[in-house]
Amino acid sequence: MKYVVLLCDGMADRPVDELGGLTPMEKAFKPNMNMLAKKSEVGLVKTVADGLKPGSDVANLSVLGYDPAVYYSGRSPLEAGSIGIDMKPTDVSLRCNLVTLSDEENYDDKTIIDYCAGDISTAEAKILIDSLKEAFDNDEFTLYAGVSYRHCLIWNNGTLDLGTLTPPHDITGKPIKGHLPNHPNAKKLYEMMRKSYDVLKNHPLNLERIARGERPANSMWFWGEGVRKPLASFEEKFGLRGSMISAVDLLKGIGKFSGMNVVNVEDATGYLDTNFEGKAQAAIDELKNGSDFVYIHVEAPDECGHRHEIENKVKSIELIDKKILGPLLQALEEYDDYKIMILPDHPTPLSLRTHTNDPVPYMIYHKKGETAGVENLCEKSAEATGNYQAVGHKLIERFVKG
Repeated sequence: MKYVVLLCDGMADRPVDELGGLTPMEKAFKPNMNMLAKKSEVGLVKTVADGLKPGSDVANLSVLGYDPAVYYSGRSPLEAGSIGIDMKPTDVSLRCNLVTLSDEENYDDKTIIDYCAGDISTAEAKILIDSLKEAFDNDEFTLYAGVSYRHCLIWNNGTLDLGTLTPPHDITGKPIKGHLPNHPNAKKLYEMMRKSYDVLKNHPLNLERIARGERPANSMWFWGEGVRKPLASFEEKFGLRGSMISAVDLLKGIGKFSGMNVVNVEDATGYLDTNFEGKAQAAIDELKNGSDFVYIHVEAPDECGHRHEIENKVKSIELIDKKILGPLLQALEEYDDYKIMILPDHPTPLSLRTHTNDPVPYMIYHKKGETAGVENLCEKSAEATGNYQAVGHKLIERFVKG
């Protein structure tokens, strides 16, 4: 028996006028998903409980069967673990985005132009992080380079009492005044962010990017604070040897801390240019090599939602269906029995450019337990089934044991 979760990050949405009142899920040509959906259990699941922030951290922990109320302590410790940082109990970690800010003279008057600095490459980002390390690393603070625009700051003997640290993707296109760290305990973080603009604005690499017509990565932005909190072993919880396939450090960290085999796929970027075929092949290989459970996380729909890229969000779903699900289904047929669950972790509505905690559609297909499903897997059809899973972290028990 093999189990596969295909997690399409941020895939759920709201009706879009430019799509004739359809959602990207409704609009997308996804013959493989819809073929399965006709013979699957389909419904809605509440992956993010009311009162929790609808981040990919909380939502993916929930999908994997970990109650966020018990296991969640912040996003960045999971990312820190992924890139090999051995956090001490007294350490506080923070996500450090490289962002593009507008060029007003006063830092507080600037606007976030791009939360990911034009999806800067990992190689270029490391050059900038190295310059920032020279400027800011000391006995109290240490910067670590991650993937693309996603990096990490470790605060030795830091505090979580920081007020509100706003995710930059929540305020893209908006002035940063009112969203800057303003708690007294966060003064040093604010000062580093402000001074990082002076370090980066005329950095040779950024000048090259501007000359190429690309957005400069001209400031750090801190958010996602947390302390290390261990996860229970996935294998001990569910009796399954698991593998994690993702381009982003957050999911790799969840995989690492839960004892899964974390697979690095060459040229996996977290956007439309990711190596879809490589992710499919990695999943196929992991199943052949003894994994019982494979979690394939695809970031692209979420990124398109944040960037208000309507056609690209539709395209991302179509690429997942064609380049990941298609080959995967062919390979799974060699097994006597298998189950596959397809769902987003949370919605990322194009109209909002950020996450919500609305329930998301899910689909569970069982090769030897086909049931009546829906014609088109989407938000509307899932709601119409009347199936509703109110406690997100219990869905995987239904998937594995039901």
